[in-house]
Amino acid sequence: MSQLRATKPGLLVCTAVCIFIFIYLRNLTPEEAEEEPTHPAVVECGFYPDELCSALFEGKEAAPQIAKFCRNPHGSEILAHLHRPGNCSRISQELHFITRPLSAEEGSFSLAYIVTIHKELAMFVQLLRAVYVPQNVYCIHVDEKAPKKYKTAVQSLVNCFENIFISSKREKMAYTGFRRLQADINCMRDLVHSKFQWNYVINLCGQDFPIKTNKEIIHYIRSKWKDKNITPGVIQPPSIKSKTSQGHLEFSPEGDIYVSPNAGFKVEPPHNLTIYFGSAYYVLTRKFVEFVLTDIRAKDMLQWSQDIHGPERHYWVTLNRLKDAPGSTPNAGWEGNIRAVKWRNKEGTVHEGCKGHYVQDTCVYGPGDLPWIIQSPSLFANQFDSTEPLVVSCLERWHRLRVLGQAEGPVEAHWHFQRESHFNTELNR
Repeated sequence: MSQLRATKPGLLVCTAVCIFIFIYLRNLTPEEAEEEPTHPAVVECGFYPDELCSALFEGKEAAPQIAKFCRNPHGSEILAHLHRPGNCSRISQELHFITRPLSAEEGSFSLAYIVTIHKELAMFVQLLRAVYVPQNVYCIHVDEKAPKKYKTAVQSLVNCFENIFISSKREKMAYTGFRRLQADINCMRDLVHSKFQWNYVINLCGQDFPIKTNKEIIHYIRSKWKDKNITPGVIQPPSIKSKTSQGHLEFSPEGDIYVSPNAGFKVEPPHNLTIYFGSAYYVLTRKFVEFVLTDIRAKDMLQWSQDIHGPERHYWVTLNRLKDAPGSTPNAGWEGNIRAVKWRNKEGTVHEGCKGHYVQDTCVYGPGDLPWIIQSPSLFANQFDSTEPLVVSCLERWHRLRVLGQAEGPVEAHWHFQRESHFNTELNR
């Protein structure tokens, strides 16, 4: 009996440890269970994500490390709202869409958006609700090769909004190259023939996110670019010129390959145009869009662009440097703060490094990049993806607070994002 009494405490401790390990391992993915524990057992996440987001924006030194373990992505919640049966009013409220103009100034100045997407459905919803206001109009280009389930979900969402529609003509693999350029042209045709009036058009992709409010975007356009197009770029450098001189194989980010139609030497550009090199992203006046769709130089330039490298980085800036084009800026250079991007080759000069990870020399932002992003003068930032869900969650909460803080009328309760509950999380990973 005395021997049994002596072993009872050991048995109890062993049992307790085994139960704890079982509960803990049950909540880990197989990959996580195989890793060696290198951290303390528990981390205090506070009111997630608001408190952690605040610490990240303030640049608190420990915040990015804590962010690696305090993760509760909202993607599944967003998808649940989309897939649950219900009317459009419920969807609009549960997804926190703003349903009234927030000021008289915004109500009288409409923007058009072209958004090209092919994946990351939840992130698309986050982007759309961030830029959405009812006085704007939105053309969504869904890649023709996207899964049917994805297309159906996007269609179900846009059906709830009169001012959002899917492009009537869709391209395959429109991530880059000529098909990316053609996707924008397709949406432009739909926009000029729609019943909605708009002043400027802005193009985005699914990995963008706004860092300025709708009101701030309007102020920027009116104060610095009134009746002008924004197409950052310069006369193409010699290093770029060789890439426009011949046809080539196009590679998409997904690894797909397709052959450009002309494999021979590229002829000189039509109408003796001077070719510029710049950004694929723009802010264009409606009159310039109408010019692009009707002018013979623009049409011939589009045809010529079919088998050059990165035509979307030449087309808009080249046409906008024509002196007789509506809203043109013949003497402009790289000015025009459209998108904040951390390029690998700018590390140490423009930025101090990517806190997430690089993909094709472009930074996919991590939590530690948030202070840099919100300090940027640009209208939008790129790029984001679902591997770093907290970054977009923090950014959209920060952005929504700014949007509602600038409202000049009453604010609806459902426009706010809900504050999450307090919780801890285990760090043994």
